[in-house]
Amino acid sequence: MFEIRLHGRGGQGVVTAAELLSVAAFDEGKHAQAFPSFGSERMGAPVASFCRISDGEIRLREPIMEPDALIVQDPTLLHSIDVFSGLKPGGYLLINSTRGFRELGIADFADGFPPGHARCVGASEIALRHVGRPLPNAALLGGFAAVSGVLALDSVLKAIREKFAGPVGEANVAAAREAYDAARAA
Repeated sequence: MFEIRLHGRGGQGVVTAAELLSVAAFDEGKHAQAFPSFGSERMGAPVASFCRISDGEIRLREPIMEPDALIVQDPTLLHSIDVFSGLKPGGYLLINSTRGFRELGIADFADGFPPGHARCVGASEIALRHVGRPLPNAALLGGFAAVSGVLALDSVLKAIREKFAGPVGEANVAAAREAYDAARAA
């Protein structure tokens, strides 16, 4: 089983991102589960969501405490809550930022990952260019496909198109593609 924890703030699409990952996994014939965890239901409050992907049935229902991958949609959370808690050694880390790990103050932590397992992608800036709003969720899913290889980019793009119809869907697909390319090139 592969477990993903996503951190962000209310209004950034953290819950939707986990749902899209699960839909992409279903499209690949896998079992998947997505669910959120949040305290106050207000814009800007810290939010976590979770996604499990497996070749077999998933019976677990608790939050993911030891993720295989971590997606951080809002880098301001890096020093305000322990987003890295439980991340498995050799796991994957994707952070929405145009700054590098040194500038974010986490270079020592990021240096402990195997080559290619930790990346920063400016998903908010990518989304702003394509979608017209700095919503990083769809772009980060493209980056996640590139970094982890757990899901194919085509499955992620199909899930995005199913959730967001028409021009909004295509704009999010373009953002996901650009983030995928950026994560692979890094």
